[in-house]
Amino acid sequence: MRTVILHYHLFKNAGTSLDRILQKFFGNAWVTREFSGPGANTDLVEDWIKETPDARVYSSHTMTGKMPEVEGVRIIPVIFLRDPLARIRSAYKFEQQQDSDGMGARLAKETDFNGYVRARLDHKSDRQCRNFHVSRLANLKPGSESELERAKQMAEFFRSHGVLGFVESFDASVAELAKKIEPEWPDFTWKSTRSNTSDKRAEITEHADLTALLEEANAEDMDLLKWAMHPDRTARAL
Repeated sequence: MRTVILHYHLFKNAGTSLDRILQKFFGNAWVTREFSGPGANTDLVEDWIKETPDARVYSSHTMTGKMPEVEGVRIIPVIFLRDPLARIRSAYKFEQQQDSDGMGARLAKETDFNGYVRARLDHKSDRQCRNFHVSRLANLKPGSESELERAKQMAEFFRSHGVLGFVESFDASVAELAKKIEPEWPDFTWKSTRSNTSDKRAEITEHADLTALLEEANAEDMDLLKWAMHPDRTARAL
């Protein structure tokens, strides 16, 4: 049985820091790929795993659809959650400095934080500032249940089958991953590192009404985070 780590790299959730740790240990056995186009790409992820038998760690921002299954391969899925408002503030700072012509980067350079948030919330299909984590996790479990319910079920799946990490306790989460993969890689070693962080000097101005708007728009994300971190959490079995 071949064992691989599948890193669902969420934007501004310490994914680059985790990738640096994994890449340092696994070397060329760490691989990354992005997928384009709408809709689920589970079949493309499965093909990626099949076509790269020497790889051991797969990292991507854009894996969508149900969790891949590959015969003869044990998949350890990893994802990190973060305080949603802290993630949005970090995303704005990062996109202000980013050398990119993408919509978010252009918007961050052209307007202040207030304008950035309100413009993104005006687009209902844009989830960067609205329950981002719930959206991404629910996407991995298609179904008729609410996004929040599906997101909670997937969070529990990550916890039981892989690692459900938290940016606010990054080192403890990586230590949990090390324990999870110890049977396969008992010599896995790592040092605490934070990469791709925003310039802490780049302050933003946020008024009370904007904070209230963000809290309302991310109420389900806050619910998910509190639920995921609570020791008495419950979820229906997948």
